[in-house]
Amino acid sequence: MSDRTPVIIGVGEASERIDAADYGALSPADLAGRAAGAACEDALSTAALAPHIDLIAAIRQFEVSHAAAVAPFGRADNFPRAVARRIGADPAQAILEPVGGQGPQHLVSELAGRIGAGEVGMALICGAEAISTVRHLTSRGESRDWAETVGGQLEDRGYGDPLLTADLAQHGARTPISVYALAENARRGRLGLDREAYRLEMARLFAPFTRVAAVNPHAMSREIYSAEDLAAITAANRLTSDPYPRRMVARDQANQGAAVLITSVGRARELGVAEDRFVYLHGAADARERAVIERQDLSGYPAAVLAARRALAVAGAAAADIDFFDLYSCFPIAVSNVRDGLGLSPDDPRPLTVTGGLPYFGGAGNNYSMHAIASMVRALRAKPGALGFVGANGGFLSKYSVGVYSTTPRPWGSLDNAPLQAEIDAWPTPAIAPGVGEGVVETYTVDYSGPAPKGVIIGALSNGGARFVAMTDSDDDAVVQSMIALDPLGARVTLELNEKGRAIIRSITPSV
Repeated sequence: MSDRTPVIIGVGEASERIDAADYGALSPADLAGRAAGAACEDALSTAALAPHIDLIAAIRQFEVSHAAAVAPFGRADNFPRAVARRIGADPAQAILEPVGGQGPQHLVSELAGRIGAGEVGMALICGAEAISTVRHLTSRGESRDWAETVGGQLEDRGYGDPLLTADLAQHGARTPISVYALAENARRGRLGLDREAYRLEMARLFAPFTRVAAVNPHAMSREIYSAEDLAAITAANRLTSDPYPRRMVARDQANQGAAVLITSVGRARELGVAEDRFVYLHGAADARERAVIERQDLSGYPAAVLAARRALAVAGAAAADIDFFDLYSCFPIAVSNVRDGLGLSPDDPRPLTVTGGLPYFGGAGNNYSMHAIASMVRALRAKPGALGFVGANGGFLSKYSVGVYSTTPRPWGSLDNAPLQAEIDAWPTPAIAPGVGEGVVETYTVDYSGPAPKGVIIGALSNGGARFVAMTDSDDDAVVQSMIALDPLGARVTLELNEKGRAIIRSITPSV
């Protein structure tokens, strides 16, 4: 093994629940600091390793995920360095990653490459969210002062490219839950299932996740649910955006932090880190999907599948060789698309999460997959020689980053995602046109989050077949009630533009 071979030597997590006896209302920087310290202790000790960290990279929090966002209790002006000073580190470089749940795995892959090239000696990757605390204290009329002035160098990578086009946003599909619901119902249509059967399929996918979360000390929910429990629509498990009941979507009320410490084999040995702590990155890949409206198949996520296959190929492995999976699970379709694309059977006995998943473990903002990597490292250490697969998703099924891990040493090779991305960028796009005249529904959702339900559809115009987006009229309850009563998939609609240029559904007729 080359001394420059990158290796994970430490992982750490921190969490707190608002109902715990020792609840301290920790800030995100405090949670990330505790996780960072735990990662150093996991490898050797904070005192021995913190002075050698020459790069710290942090995941951007949800509350500062766009330019106009305001952190309710204030924030550190340099989050990575705020975390670094909590463990006594003073790295030469600090990075703040763009928005997206792919960030933790992407950073591990990127920094492994920089360590392998000799550009970085030791890197700490960290992140945290305290969304539950913010909501809890705000509901009680309380506040905290989490503002910090740290200063120093910071490579702020910005917010990333816009992932949601105006055609969806202006028609009411602005949030992840509504956009994922559109993709989920498109998948239901492809499979030919009715609403009840598909809801039970989603529930069967996620019920095993609850059993994993139940034994994870950092999980925000420890309740075990059967598939029937998850599928039942009740007051406690209401519909959010069709087809999702509340218990099948990411739980953003989380107070969680995680960190990963990565260095080279040579540096780890010099510092006295025991080799039973070493976990190697065998393969990795990153891919970016095109905008939602520009995808030929609204039900699929082929870019993620290509990234998964590429990472496995680099690792010299197949899906059948993987012992542990963690597939990003903000919504069921994020799991099922990759599971199906890798040829895994729904009754495959291998769990698809090592944490419990975003709806049950907790959806710690963009940082969830840092927890997945931490859990994966511990699972692999407990089963030397096993292979672990982490799939991290960002945006609206938009960005996918994959890592394949093992305690088995493997020489480091360069990662080149350019050919993969070029293939994706060359895929054809459908014609897109304003919603006027008549059309057929390709997919839909009904959003129940407001005072009255609202419907959104994506369809194909009868004249020419161009794709369009349309919405129900808030002053016309009849159409959205028809969408609730009948199955809109394949239905015929009449459309017209309103004075704001939005396509409005004027009538909907079920398919024969």
